[in-house]
This record gives sequence, C-alpha cells and structure tokens, in this order.
Amino acid sequence: MFIQTETTPNPATLKFLPGETVLGSGTADFPNADTAAKSPLARRIFAVEGVSGVFLGRDFVTVTKADDTPWDHLKPSVLGAIMEHFQSGAAAIEGDAGQDSGGHAHHEGPDAEIVVQIKELLDTRVRPAVAQDGGDITFHGFDRGVVYLHMQGACAGCPSSTLTLKMGIENLLRHYIPEVVEVRPVA
Repeated sequence: MFIQTETTPNPATLKFLPGETVLGSGTADFPNADTAAKSPLARRIFAVEGVSGVFLGRDFVTVTKADDTPWDHLKPSVLGAIMEHFQSGAAAIEGDAGQDSGGHAHHEGPDAEIVVQIKELLDTRVRPAVAQDGGDITFHGFDRGVVYLHMQGACAGCPSSTLTLKMGIENLLRHYIPEVVEVRPVA
C-alpha cells in the first residue's frame, strides 16, 4: 500500500491519501482523542504521540499535530498507523456514528428557500474546494442575514480560515443570495 501525503494551508495539518475509500459518505471530525471512541482508524492515529486532531473524508485522512511536534518525527508513525488500519480490514467508523453530510441543520419558515440555496452553493462550490485542502465546512444556521458555518479538518485553526470565510465564502454567498449579509464561524 502506498499512501501519498499533501501539505495543506494549515502548517499543523497534513493530508494523507491512502488510495482507498476512507468513508463511503460524509465526513467525520475528531478534534481530540476523547471523541474518537467509535472510530478504529482515528483511535489508531491518536495513539501516535503528538497527534491532536483527525478528520476523515471520502478518500483522505487529515491529521493535525501538536505545536511542539515536528512533522519529521510524526509523519512516519502516522503513515504506519494508517497502513496498519487498512491492512486490518476494520471499518473507519463503527456503524455510521460521527458521519456528517454537511447539511444536518434543517430550516423551516420564511428563510427555508434561502437556506436551500445556501446549502446548494456550499455543496457544489465550497465543500469540494475545501476538501482538496483536507477539510470541510458544514452549515449550522441562517439568522437575519448571517450564515453560521463550522470549519473542520485542515480548515479548523488554519491561519487563512478567517480569510477563506470572509473573502471567499461570504463574497460568494452574497453575490448569489442578496439576503446574505455576513458569514460567521461556529465552534
């Protein structure tokens, strides 16, 4: 098995491409080891000292390291953990726990049509581009012109995440949906 790695805009995060499907659908974000109980893959990666976050996508694994751990020391161990997992034949996630398709917030009422448009733009224009960088963005709500989004994987904590939200996503949404006046991150 040959696992490729790619840098991301976040220097604390690397994207690992095992050449196999990681998740059949959706994404799974594990911001710390305590959240990885249902994921044999994430637990195995968190067992590597210096790993502070794991994010699973369709065909990639994004790993975030602690600030004081250099990638030169961490990368070989993470590669080994990912390889061991795929050789074991275990699922990345037991059942479907932790998976998120990005559109989990349902909205009714006068803004329902606007929310549908926002989700469509996020799914077709934003999420594919963000996935290339090893992350994801999920919709959390729309209220009085403000869109609330959650950044995951390489996007969480990335130095350019505020710029991505404000200059990229906010401008895109405002261009196509005049009712959108601002985009804000949620934790």
